[in-house]
Amino acid sequence: MRVFTTNKRRFVVHLRPEDVTDALRRDGGVDLSQEAVAAALESLAGWGNLRSDPDTSRVTTVEDFYRPRYLYQLSREGEAAERAIEVYEEEIGRRGELQAVALEDVRVRLRALRDLPARPDPAVVHNLLLELMGRLDSLAANASAFMSSLQRTIDLQDVDEEAFLAYKDRLIAYLERFVSELVVKQHDIAATLRAIESQRVAELLALAAGREAADAAPGAGAEAAVSPAAGEKLAVWESRWSGLWSWFTGSRGRPCQADLLRTRARKAIPDLLATISVLQERRAGRSDRSADFRALARWFAQAPTDEDAHRLWRAAFGLATSRHLTAGPHAADDAPPAPVPAATSWLDAPRVEISARLRASGHYARRGAPKRVRDRSGERELLARQVAVEREQVEAARRRLATGRAVRLSELGGLDRQEFALFLRLLGDALAAGPPGADGTIRTRTSDGTLAVALEPVDGLAEIVTADGVLRGPDHVVTIVDLTVPLAPGQQGAAS
Repeated sequence: MRVFTTNKRRFVVHLRPEDVTDALRRDGGVDLSQEAVAAALESLAGWGNLRSDPDTSRVTTVEDFYRPRYLYQLSREGEAAERAIEVYEEEIGRRGELQAVALEDVRVRLRALRDLPARPDPAVVHNLLLELMGRLDSLAANASAFMSSLQRTIDLQDVDEEAFLAYKDRLIAYLERFVSELVVKQHDIAATLRAIESQRVAELLALAAGREAADAAPGAGAEAAVSPAAGEKLAVWESRWSGLWSWFTGSRGRPCQADLLRTRARKAIPDLLATISVLQERRAGRSDRSADFRALARWFAQAPTDEDAHRLWRAAFGLATSRHLTAGPHAADDAPPAPVPAATSWLDAPRVEISARLRASGHYARRGAPKRVRDRSGERELLARQVAVEREQVEAARRRLATGRAVRLSELGGLDRQEFALFLRLLGDALAAGPPGADGTIRTRTSDGTLAVALEPVDGLAEIVTADGVLRGPDHVVTIVDLTVPLAPGQQGAAS
């Protein structure tokens, strides 16, 4: 059958048995007798793979005329079967690839279609569309095959670990290069597709369909078949163009195929890194739970006696001798039960009465009157008074410091604990908000936005007397404004 398909590509339609014998001996290295080849050809003709016609071209005698001699050619069914086998073998052996070059070819041909004159040559249009759809089909088929094989690699199915670890860096670089190319080329291709008007697209597709319909072979009713043939060809080209559009352009609800491919390729990079980590851990001999259980199973299988297996069981799972339950309900006048030694068997140990509540909820409530609910209203009132006093002290400190006027630190005088705590917090916020502005002043606000602080250094040393000691440091002019109250006209600058 391969001899017949090879000769058909050379436009040789009929073959004699001796032609097939010579081709097998010359090309395939198979030395068969002509009788064996003739018998095989008859079987193929009987199965429908070949069609046999009487060979009367070289008849010279009456004996030759009555001797069965045939010419063989491929039948439609046999040719279809051979093509199916070729496609099957090609798909099985396809490794797949991400064709960044195909993206460039699609972009170039789309630009050529866009730049065609108003009345283009139908042959040029037809060739451009054929090349465009052919490159798109190749790109889609190879990308699908590559991503399928890549997923099998990530899942560690039928993969050579040593070979994978050897070329992992090139594979990741290959994915990164394709993703970067796809991002750039897809945007350009989508922009070119949108730039070609729908009416222009319909004209170009009609030219290609009309050119193909002109070559349609005549058949039954050929007199009226020209228009239907053109309509069918046009429908096929419209479907192809729709596929091209959906491959590179999408919407919010339906992403295009290029976006899906880019997302999958990006996701494959961290998946590959995770797979590499798993393989490295395997090679490093890192133990996991499944490996531990397998090792434990081997130890159990290798245990010489049952006693050794029991000791291994206790050592592996932390089992010791029997533990007896000693905590249980008992009356107040009864002595608590004596502890049972661990060496005592559970069969010989005294039984323990367990209440149904303990079995149901895991909690045991002793008999007796329930505890009275404690009245905590006094504690709550005390806490409320303490909070009110502290609030009053904080408000007093705010009124004492947040005057809205510029004051030197050396002029603040003595501060109580609440005032000093508020002052330290404001001073820390101002110093942390640096550096100072053009006029040398640091301006900031507290985190709650209620106080504005302006701090300007001046010459001199300041001392602030508190109940806990004296704070000494460089003197500053500080302005604290309470933003929760209306500002006076002179306080606008400090608050800003």
